Amino acid sequence: MSKFVGTGVALITPFKRDLSVDFKALEKLVEYNITNGLEYLVISGTTGESGTITREEKNVITDCIIKVNSGRVPLVLGIGGNNTKAVIDEISSTDLSQIDAILSVSPYYNKPTQEGLYQHFKAISLVSPKPIILYNVPGRTSKNMLPETTLRLARDFENIIAVKEAGNNVGQYLELLRDKPEDFHVISGDDDLALAVALAGGSGVISVIGQALPAEFSEMIRQGIAGNAKAAFKTHFDLMNITSLIFSENNPAGIKAVLKALNMSETHVRLPLVEASNELKIAIEEELENLGKR
Repeated sequence: MSKFVGTGVALITPFKRDLSVDFKALEKLVEYNITNGLEYLVISGTTGESGTITREEKNVITDCIIKVNSGRVPLVLGIGGNNTKAVIDEISSTDLSQIDAILSVSPYYNKPTQEGLYQHFKAISLVSPKPIILYNVPGRTSKNMLPETTLRLARDFENIIAVKEAGNNVGQYLELLRDKPEDFHVISGDDDLALAVALAGGSGVISVIGQALPAEFSEMIRQGIAGNAKAAFKTHFDLMNITSLIFSENNPAGIKAVLKALNMSETHVRLPLVEASNELKIAIEEELENLGKR
């Protein structure tokens, strides 16, 4: 599964003023990322506002991305939730023929035990026709999937090939990297730690900021995977401020403000999210000027 080494991006869902999906902007964004060197694309993740996208919209969004991609890069589709049966039903009823892997978030709100997390992903693994990337994001789910649970799943199920780890916990990353099976991917879900994880032996990142600056970010991660720390950290330091800014209020409002400043899409988000504040939009525009992007 070397196709998931490097930089993937968790694509936004662009909206028009009436909050319908802006498919022209989505097509533009997908093309921009592919032509600027991203290794793969993630559809309907947290950054895509999956919580407020209907199943019908999700299907049409997926079809649009498949069409624009035209087989050029691997595609990962988010299918997860806190109702195990509903996740299984969605996997079973979705056309996955053009999808390379499923990204499945750890159950949120229910706060299962570690055994509950294991049994949830075991049930998904047994029905999934595609490889599975686990997604641990305790800041959103309120429950951390511990390394021993992740690694137990990795060893027990061949189609569980990776974890997108987004706990912003350096110690947990290092424990996963130290103890993982050789062919299991540890993928950073934290943009600010992505380079450090790559240098420590990780497989790369599923990024938010990467979709706005795909050429720079993906090259930084490639340099990190290759062990070229000096060259990679130069880019990391350049991008530190813009990466911090996009998460300062909420995601994806921040990245949408960046993409608006780059004339890629509009800033509209669906409630309960709200657009980035004017202060944040100004700060983002100023930082893009510093980066020579405006």
